[in-house]
Amino acid sequence: MKILAFSDLHLASSRAADLVAASVDADLVIGAGDFCNGRIGLDQAMGMLAGITPPFVAVPGNAESAEELRQAALPGMTVLHGEAAGIGGLTIAGLGGGVPVTPFGSWSWDLTEAEAKALLDPLEAADILVTHSPPKGLADVTSNGLSVGSTAIRAAIGRLQPKLALCGHIHDSWGARGQIGSTMVANLGPKVNWFEVEI
Repeated sequence: MKILAFSDLHLASSRAADLVAASVDADLVIGAGDFCNGRIGLDQAMGMLAGITPPFVAVPGNAESAEELRQAALPGMTVLHGEAAGIGGLTIAGLGGGVPVTPFGSWSWDLTEAEAKALLDPLEAADILVTHSPPKGLADVTSNGLSVGSTAIRAAIGRLQPKLALCGHIHDSWGARGQIGSTMVANLGPKVNWFEVEI
């Protein structure tokens, strides 16, 4: 399966146009959160992505809540937050929000590590795990050199060992990749990222 994946669109119209154009070659599109900015403009962001026609799986970022994303979702979009879905023969699990709690203030839709763990622990299997936040210690380094990823997400990757773990959130680590066990982890950013997964 040919997968187009991105994160952190943040209402960038030129990035959205690139993603829509590329999506014609995709079997599946994955959006790892932060479609808008500060809980504002989500409908506008969805409008920018409305040309995507393959199956589209999304998790909320910290710039939009799960409820807000479900309400604004495009026709045929699957929104995941603490759950899994079967798409084209793959099991895809997702968790949105900023984990751990960010320093950004009341607009940011965040989860504590305990809240994230409670949502991730019931997941039994995943071929792909999509989270907005990165795992602790990988693809999670800020411009100040701080590792700000999630221990709960890292533990879930270690337990589930999905083929792919896709994230975003930490802009300074866009493009960073690495391994946790047999799982390839990628911090996506708003560019066109291609992945091939065997069904």
